[in-house]
Amino acid sequence: MKKKLFVLSGSSGVGKGTVISGFLKRNPQFSLSISCTTRNMRPGETDGVNYFYLSREEFEQSVENGEFLEWAEFAQNLYGTKRAFVEKCLNNGKNLILELETIGALKVKEQMPDAVLIFIAPPSFEELEFRLRNRHTEDEAAIQKRLSAVREELERAKSYDYTIVNDEVDSAIAKLEKIMLEEGGQNV
Repeated sequence: MKKKLFVLSGSSGVGKGTVISGFLKRNPQFSLSISCTTRNMRPGETDGVNYFYLSREEFEQSVENGEFLEWAEFAQNLYGTKRAFVEKCLNNGKNLILELETIGALKVKEQMPDAVLIFIAPPSFEELEFRLRNRHTEDEAAIQKRLSAVREELERAKSYDYTIVNDEVDSAIAKLEKIMLEEGGQNV
């Protein structure tokens, strides 16, 4: 039985990775999709587990052949999700989660209208700004750039099927489970 594709997005600092990780620990019948990238493999990473590592030429040929549901370039590296991989997982009985930024998620929805888009939102814009500043990992210019991107993401998220406010992690995980069950992600 073909399973469901769920696409999760959320702004930097919103805690989407924590929510997804907590969800997957409680729901092993779901899998996190594996993307392709042209970036170099880092120590401890494995091809086919963390990413599918492709040369730039291989990636560009796949783009030319229309093999990607979505793809983008970040920091001179290409990242994308191959349609064949997603469809194989779904047809083999796996409920699949794609973690994507909002532009990529909307591209996936265009090609796979049955995909369920879920946006993990901060309790407020001010709270997200507080979280980003308290990381103490970026200068003011970088923080302002992130905050500008957040405004754009929140606007695109209006096109999503669901929004979950991550004001408390366990509550956000429970809301995610409820949505998955309602949308047909069996055995939640």
